Amino acid sequence: MKLFDVYPLFNITPVKAEGCYVSDSEGNKYLDLYGGHAVISIGHSHPHYVSLISEQLKKIGFYSNSIQNPLQQELADKLGKLSGYDDYQLFLCNSGAEANENAIKLASFVTGRKKFISYKKAFHGRTSAAVALTDNPKIIAPVNETENAVILTFNDLQATEAKLKSEQVAAIIIEGIQGIGGINIPDPHFLEGLKKLTEKYGSLLILDEIQSGCGRSGKFFAHQYTNVKPDIITVAKGMGNGFPIGGVLIHPEIKPWPGMLGTTFGGNHLACAAGIAVLDVLENEKLIQNAEETGNYLMGKLAGISSEIQIRGKGLMIGLEFPYPVSELRKKLLFEHKIFTGVSGQNMIRLLPPLSLKKVEADIFLKAFAKAFAEVSASLIK
Repeated sequence: MKLFDVYPLFNITPVKAEGCYVSDSEGNKYLDLYGGHAVISIGHSHPHYVSLISEQLKKIGFYSNSIQNPLQQELADKLGKLSGYDDYQLFLCNSGAEANENAIKLASFVTGRKKFISYKKAFHGRTSAAVALTDNPKIIAPVNETENAVILTFNDLQATEAKLKSEQVAAIIIEGIQGIGGINIPDPHFLEGLKKLTEKYGSLLILDEIQSGCGRSGKFFAHQYTNVKPDIITVAKGMGNGFPIGGVLIHPEIKPWPGMLGTTFGGNHLACAAGIAVLDVLENEKLIQNAEETGNYLMGKLAGISSEIQIRGKGLMIGLEFPYPVSELRKKLLFEHKIFTGVSGQNMIRLLPPLSLKKVEADIFLKAFAKAFAEVSASLIK
């Protein structure tokens, strides 16, 4: 049987990973500044993470959620404490797309409405409702307006209020920081305005923190740079450090009823062990503070390399936009300097390293980047 070939792949086969480094089958060692789309939060193969999962696997790895699993409550307690949302409720699932899908259903149940608002360059996942609210031509043709999905201009409060006035909108969904859309950060006044407008017109506010959560921005959630407390928050990616897990944080005023939401694998024993390990390491090793400090250091140094580069981000969620396609630059970093980076569109490199990234490792990247950037720029001048 052939694999369904939808992913363009580099000819690199990882066989081992530790901390911020990945080794391949040819013996090459790479500095990982992408972390599998922001998934690796505490570093590869962290000893505490490996220990908790291994010990849990010896006991029970999975059983359906029709029985009690005390690890779910332990995870909820630790997540509530570290995130500052200990009065919220937690629904566990398997991925970011599933978290957003359940958040959308939940908002519709609570309000009795079916319409939703999202924003240009958003990416909310690959399930049906999430795709309908995604403005990304790689997934579907950009959506302007369908029966129940409305895509508006980012940071436009006036257009948002015009749609909310119908009182048919169940919720607004917005990312704490747009990742796939190019590291776009909502204006704090915009987020605060959205919260006021949803309260005024009886809608809910959903913060998609799938990529920007779990400390990546230098706060546990990126929206915590503002005073906004959303009705629903979705989280995944870095939540499990590579183990599939997602979650929906739900305002205490939203009351559950049996069968309201459901999942087969969500909140299984191994996933909970992974989530607990991540929270332990984030707290004990102060990785959220490290993300802020190392991210600021990186962005400050990058700003001194060239005024041609537009630098956007918070913490260790960084976008570097260039006035030309970045394919050649990215290949130089990968094959000549052995550094993994990400990409958004044709002109942007994304940096989403483990939150354990040290300044000495950042300096390795900065030196390599300055050299590669100079070489690519020189070749373009010729």
